[in-house]
Amino acid sequence: MANIGLRIEPKREPTIEALAGLWSRSLIDWPDGRSDRTTFVNWMQGPSYYLDLRQPADRPDFRGVENLRALQPEQLDWLATQEGFAGELHYADGFFEWRREIDFQPQAIYSDQGRLWMEPDMMVEEGKDIPYIEHWHREPVNLDPVCALRLDDPADGTRAYLMRLGSLFMYARARGAAVPAGLHLQECVKGAASLTDAQDLVDCEISQGIVTGAGWIIQRSSLPFREKARIDPVWAAKASGTIVLSDVDADGNHVAQSWKILDAQGALDAFPAAGKVRSAF
Repeated sequence: MANIGLRIEPKREPTIEALAGLWSRSLIDWPDGRSDRTTFVNWMQGPSYYLDLRQPADRPDFRGVENLRALQPEQLDWLATQEGFAGELHYADGFFEWRREIDFQPQAIYSDQGRLWMEPDMMVEEGKDIPYIEHWHREPVNLDPVCALRLDDPADGTRAYLMRLGSLFMYARARGAAVPAGLHLQECVKGAASLTDAQDLVDCEISQGIVTGAGWIIQRSSLPFREKARIDPVWAAKASGTIVLSDVDADGNHVAQSWKILDAQGALDAFPAAGKVRSAF
């Protein structure tokens, strides 16, 4: 018998522009029956650039670890379970694609593509190559100002992203060490030739924090020793497109890291001029 009067509503698909903001994940279901409701997942979306950090709930104790070289094998093993990426969001033929220029894990076999649609109380994502389901929730954050930068280290070509949304920011920096594609980072760390090599494999920073009168303070990071540190971006020379961030080297020494801006989206005055933020040194 035909259904009379039954009207199936089309799924409300967002635009990339409408996705701008901070999203948290409450659930992922995989086709083999596994699910996860405990991993911390935040996705910050700008005009088209995005940053994403994913951390399992069973974090070990990192007290007393103040730099990369202080990390021990059991801590490295947990760090290697994290995920996170940064790059640009694209849309074509009904699918959104999160293109990863920076990836905490080695390069995956599949591209990161999925469908998105809005439900009354959340946004749903369905994977293309792997039919997972994720539930996303928009966080109530101010979107003014918004600015996203794609950065390059002139010294060695390392890439980074920096985004500000209102009083929040996220920062991602690629690792210098090469990792083989198709493996899990835990496998790479366990197979490293030395402790130093293993430490270098996890040296990919994806941090989230808050903009305050005292500076840009990291609250959560893929490198826990970076938490409570300040990055305080300032223009080295606005005309030359160079911005400087407070950072540390592998031994914990403070450095002023200069980045060349490859591209900028949004309001550049979201980043202060030199002298407007207290020095982190």
